[in-house]
Amino acid sequence: MGINIEKHLTPPLLLVIFLLIVSLIFMFPVLNMVVLGAILAYGVRPVARNIQSKLKYNSISIILAMIIVLIPLIILFAYIAIELVGLVSLILASNTYADVSSSITAITTYIPLNLDVHSLSASISSSIQEIGGYILNYLVKFLSSLMNIVLDLFILFCSVFYFARDGDKCLNFIMSFVPADSKHFFDTTIEAIKDVLRSIFYGHFLTSVIIGIFAAIGYTVLGYPYGVFLGVITGILQLIPVFGPWPIYWILFFIDVLSGNYPRAIVVLLFGFFLSTVDMYIRPALSSHYADIHPLILLIGFLSGPLVYGIVGFIVGPLILGITYAVLDNYRKEFIPGDE
Repeated sequence: MGINIEKHLTPPLLLVIFLLIVSLIFMFPVLNMVVLGAILAYGVRPVARNIQSKLKYNSISIILAMIIVLIPLIILFAYIAIELVGLVSLILASNTYADVSSSITAITTYIPLNLDVHSLSASISSSIQEIGGYILNYLVKFLSSLMNIVLDLFILFCSVFYFARDGDKCLNFIMSFVPADSKHFFDTTIEAIKDVLRSIFYGHFLTSVIIGIFAAIGYTVLGYPYGVFLGVITGILQLIPVFGPWPIYWILFFIDVLSGNYPRAIVVLLFGFFLSTVDMYIRPALSSHYADIHPLILLIGFLSGPLVYGIVGFIVGPLILGITYAVLDNYRKEFIPGDE
């Protein structure tokens, strides 16, 4: 039985499709900020409602909630950029070759290896210099596009504000186009998406914040330079499945061993094991009440997100893939017979 295309593709529908495509083309340069704004608005609304119960002014409550939620996030990104610039500049200005050569010599003292220490040291130092130069150039280029950053932040703030204030109206407008026989699917899909967002926010982002705070305090107390920065990086790595906090504390352990600071090396290793153990208890406790997201979905989202959306991809990537998983899973339950 053939499908009457002319019956469905009416002139009004063709006009709607055309305008949607043109609008999407215009929005594409800032689409990542609009999407991120819609996602962050979901986290801002509960805070705004709590504030509104005391102030009674919706717009002011949303602005205060945005300041509470977004300003620390922006300050965090700025802090990471500033610290990376300073750290990379210090590495490029230091005598990397001598440091690497002495470290390799110390290693060969304990582990006899038939290596050309000078050529290996030169090769490693050259690689470190190239990586540091690449990171520094990227950060300088990132900071040089200040006008684009300001525009993105302005669009982000506006998106969060209006989605937080009028999100229900937007959702009702979209649902008005849904046929009656599909409303149940979309209603259950929206609830599944909310569960995914809660799972990622509470089970992963909040766990990362807790681990990062513990790490920053621990590294600072142990006397490491850039202790707070190391804690921030530990928290970011905590977001990525398979990684977690172990790369940081193992690197610090080997640095202390090579420098002869054996007591601190043992302490930082034990502290790292403590961080990994805390994660095993905190993450399931926070996310078990919501959707169970497979680690591979989050891993792909965290690694591929920045390639598509830049630095905001660390947030947008896993959230979009998690939402896509929720929609597909709900479609499977709704429309595939016998598949529960």
